[in-house]
Amino acid sequence: MDLESIPGVGEKTARALSELDDPEQALRAGDVATIASAPGITQGRAARIARGAIRREHDDPGGFLATDRAREIYREVLSLLKERTVTAYAAQRVETFYPSPRRSRIEEIQTFSREAISREADPAVLEALEGVEPLRTPGDVRVRERCLATTDAERYSAAREAIPELSVEVVEDAQGLAELARGYSTVIALDESFAGVTVEGDVQVRPDALESPAEIVPERPLAFFARNRDRITAAIDVHRTAGLTDEVECDLDALEDGLSRLEPDGTVAGDDELDRLTVAADDLDAAVGTAETVANDHLRDAIREEDVTIEGSDLLSLVERGAGVDSLLSRELADEFAAAVAAAREHLIDSLDLDAGEAELARRIFGDEPTFPVERDEDAAARLREELTAAKERRAGKLKRELAADLADQRDGARELVRGALELDVELAIARFAEDFGCTMPEFVWDADGGGSGGGDDATDANTGFTIEAGRSPLLDEPLEAIDPVDYEVSGVALLSGVNSGGKTSLLDLTASVVVLAHMGLPVPAERAALRRFDDLHYHAKTQGTLDAGAFESTVREFADLAQGGEGSLVLVDELESITEPGASAKIIAGILEALHENGATAVFVSHLADEIREMAGFAVTVDGIEAVGLVEGELEVNRSPVKNHLARSTPELIVEKLATEATEANANNTVRANGGTETVSEPQFYDRLLEKFE
Repeated sequence: MDLESIPGVGEKTARALSELDDPEQALRAGDVATIASAPGITQGRAARIARGAIRREHDDPGGFLATDRAREIYREVLSLLKERTVTAYAAQRVETFYPSPRRSRIEEIQTFSREAISREADPAVLEALEGVEPLRTPGDVRVRERCLATTDAERYSAAREAIPELSVEVVEDAQGLAELARGYSTVIALDESFAGVTVEGDVQVRPDALESPAEIVPERPLAFFARNRDRITAAIDVHRTAGLTDEVECDLDALEDGLSRLEPDGTVAGDDELDRLTVAADDLDAAVGTAETVANDHLRDAIREEDVTIEGSDLLSLVERGAGVDSLLSRELADEFAAAVAAAREHLIDSLDLDAGEAELARRIFGDEPTFPVERDEDAAARLREELTAAKERRAGKLKRELAADLADQRDGARELVRGALELDVELAIARFAEDFGCTMPEFVWDADGGGSGGGDDATDANTGFTIEAGRSPLLDEPLEAIDPVDYEVSGVALLSGVNSGGKTSLLDLTASVVVLAHMGLPVPAERAALRRFDDLHYHAKTQGTLDAGAFESTVREFADLAQGGEGSLVLVDELESITEPGASAKIIAGILEALHENGATAVFVSHLADEIREMAGFAVTVDGIEAVGLVEGELEVNRSPVKNHLARSTPELIVEKLATEATEANANNTVRANGGTETVSEPQFYDRLLEKFE
């Protein structure tokens, strides 16, 4: 795949995407998390890139949402889906769903949606999802006590690329290797020529090191798992709570056990020997100081209690030899000094919990030669410190390698585990949307070319429009149970009449929502829906007031372009007559409908001028009506489902009819003056005369 051929991807972004392990797979799958892990790409940008890649994959020209109102409908239904996601990833992943005219894309998402609506949105699963986030790749792992060494310049470059966590040094011979060993705890020689060379220090000859970086730098996989431990643990919880453990390939128990042995900083947890060595190395100086105090306190107490008698000849001899208190201690308090040193040694060994070999080094810190005060041997203390540190590093290295070996093979499984949890969030959002709005999967009646993926056996009359049974608009700010279900079917071009506040605009919104969601491959808010594949959706909302000449001209031009290429289009228009004078509006709308009819488009025009338009149209345009049943306590009672081939009565007609009925029933004797003249008529006759005008 040529990454730069994806809409919105330039040279710089293509370079960033190329750093992914498998950018093509991530782009085809719409894997926002993986795309966003590329350098400098945010999740929002990743969603846009994914949409571009999907369009390219399905040869989708875009532009399905042809008007502002159509785009508003898309954003509104999309926001309803996003509101039902838990993770930020799922909210961005939903952004990759868009209405497409391509059959291959629609069916791809339909397969995903059918699986999704079979899921049950368990509250416990939704709670567990709150801890799941896309995995992060640590890019700051550096190991300073180890290095790689080679005599070859090409191998040097390969080593730097394969194992960037370690320094790579170029040496000429064994002497150079020995010099490195004095500065690093471990030197790993990459050249076979160093085999058999004896060098002081920890030098390992590993010609195969670049083939198994996890063995050389166990910190790499450990850092990955340490940084993502909480996210992976949350994903494990999601799969267990949702009962999806059979759908994962990795061993959840083994993965969980490995994570439990890992500290947040990437070190190994739960090893008593490593803990002992770590404490001993860290507390050595303090323990030695305390041991000195133990010894000196012991000697002070002994000196205070001891009566020492020195004959004059002995004192003279000591003075002549220049002897000091040490000689006096050696002669008079030898046993007490030995006891003090023994106490110091015992305290040091016990407080640091040293083993036999370490204890032998510890004893050398306090010598046998009597002195006061008792002082440590710094060289001996340094040797013990080096031994403890080396033992700690050896132990930590061994544990790291063992744990890294256990976890390294789980890395891909952990990625799939987290990705599966995040995708489950997307599925549950669709399932919750379908449940909340009473949705079902729509039936497509494919046209001859199948929407770009080949047609054939399922080719049907291209004039098929849409059928909605028991549809409820998700855009109404009402509980689902409070919304009247609507049935509506259109094939070709239709005018929709009806009373004010009867639900005509809501029906257009419902139709647009069903069509948009269906072309996204998602469930639609109806008990049943069937529709043709549309190339684009033109939804023109009601304008506020008459347009000026320029705006009117622009609107007419737009319909002129649509009329020329309208086959495969769905056109929804709400009271276009408001753009200009009523008389002219009826003529213009009739002409537009004629052109759409001739081009095989599907259209619904809401209009209060349906009767006038029908008379002016050059074909038998269908007029459907949302019929008001009557007025109940001053409120309209409406049958929200349009009656086919029926011109609905207007609200004024219903009101006049109501007044006429009431007047007749009351047998009123009141008179009214008509037309400013002197003739009077009874009140029922007046209302009857008005009603005749509606016939």
